[in-house]
Amino acid sequence: MPHSNDSPSRFAEHTDTETTGLKLLVSKSGRKWFYVRLTLNGAKKAVKLGEYPGLSLVEARQKTMELRTKGIAVVVQKPLTFAEFAQHDYLPYAKAHKRSVAGDISKLRVHLLPLFGSKSMYAITFRDIQTYHSNLKLSHCAATANRHLSLLSKVFSCAVQWGVLERNPCKGVQKFTENNAGQRFLSTDEIRRLYAAMADVRERSGVGVAALKLLLLTGMRKNEVLHGQWSNVDLERGIWFVPHTKNGKSNHVVLNAEARALLLTLPRVSDWVFPGRDSSKPLVEVRRCLNQLAVVAGIRALRVHDLRHSFASLCAQSGVPLLQIKSLLNHASLTTTQRYAHLTNNDLRIASQTVSDAVTNALKGEIHVPH
Repeated sequence: MPHSNDSPSRFAEHTDTETTGLKLLVSKSGRKWFYVRLTLNGAKKAVKLGEYPGLSLVEARQKTMELRTKGIAVVVQKPLTFAEFAQHDYLPYAKAHKRSVAGDISKLRVHLLPLFGSKSMYAITFRDIQTYHSNLKLSHCAATANRHLSLLSKVFSCAVQWGVLERNPCKGVQKFTENNAGQRFLSTDEIRRLYAAMADVRERSGVGVAALKLLLLTGMRKNEVLHGQWSNVDLERGIWFVPHTKNGKSNHVVLNAEARALLLTLPRVSDWVFPGRDSSKPLVEVRRCLNQLAVVAGIRALRVHDLRHSFASLCAQSGVPLLQIKSLLNHASLTTTQRYAHLTNNDLRIASQTVSDAVTNALKGEIHVPH
């Protein structure tokens, strides 16, 4: 009889009581397929034998026995759970190939394993993924929901590539449109206030302040700055080399005059441009420093990434072309840069110099820090 329409899984799986490894899948429409679980060259596989009644039970058993006679080990295998595949198959792969594996581990531990962990990989459906994606948007945001969908799709894509599944249940689930309207950009007045607050910090906070200034002056990503080493900085040519970026490629960042002047003031007490308390290690975080500066400056709260947005905004307001902003920010896609529109032509170094000039001009204005 057909698999129940009320079941969350697409198929019902039945095990033959006489022939080891032989299975029968029954769909909700009543279609039936024989397949066998086996080990081939040390890898576990699921091989489809044929559809019933075109292939009878007797013939399916015979085919299974023929595979045995060829030296292929037919195995008894309990349904592989999402947790087992994620922890024993996907994560070892991700650790070897992804720089962002820490984010994958966190998403799996906090969200995905508690919900999907005990479910069979074969039982998780398109509808399960779609429902999870939609619910996560309600509790978090569109961008977060999309990152989780991307991770799930990667896990199931690996399962398909490695012969565990025939189809990725995430295929066809549409990502949400991500609204970037709430991005924060510093005005020139806010830059004056922020720099005034930076001028009045304890010496211990100097490294963090310098890192924040460089983030605003170059538009670099936080980790690119905090993990920067002096061996990759060429002040004579005005180039900062980033060996590994978010999009997986290396990048040469053009340093404008203000950025170069800032770097020339920094002592070289470590291999790291911005060392932590232990100078053998890089500075880990500048978020708290930025929060404190915003309070002192009397400006609305900032995220560290807002400094990168502010760099791009200043470029755009100065008429820098879209393609050059894309190059300056090292965006993988021009679509990401579209938020900074209405640009005019200029060359790349001059494009970066506009930010240096904007900051310099802001500092020449009246500085006022509210008490």
